[in-house]
Amino acid sequence: MKTFTLGTSKSQVLEMIPERSIHKIHLDEKVIALVRLGEIFYAFQADCPHRGTSLIEGTLTNRGEIICPLHKYRFEIKSGKVKVGSCGDLEIYQNELTEVGLKIWLP
Repeated sequence: MKTFTLGTSKSQVLEMIPERSIHKIHLDEKVIALVRLGEIFYAFQADCPHRGTSLIEGTLTNRGEIICPLHKYRFEIKSGKVKVGSCGDLEIYQNELTEVGLKIWLP
């Protein structure tokens, strides 16, 4: 498992990542999606497992789901589980907001 740290402080990360928008983050060769709700971050695969459409262009719902822009499949950002549609779940990535930045662990 590899650990990445975004920012150098908790306050810097909170300023850097606006709330309720989907951000594309490059971590070495991997591109992930990142969403902030308050001080909680959700990191998950950036492409829909169905057809590979970018979820960065998707829509975030008030129920904590991301909607794929291609076929409107819905995924819960907390667990990665598909809620509407017929494809696999999203891969999610453990993360933690600390005093020295946002730590993200990739397998």
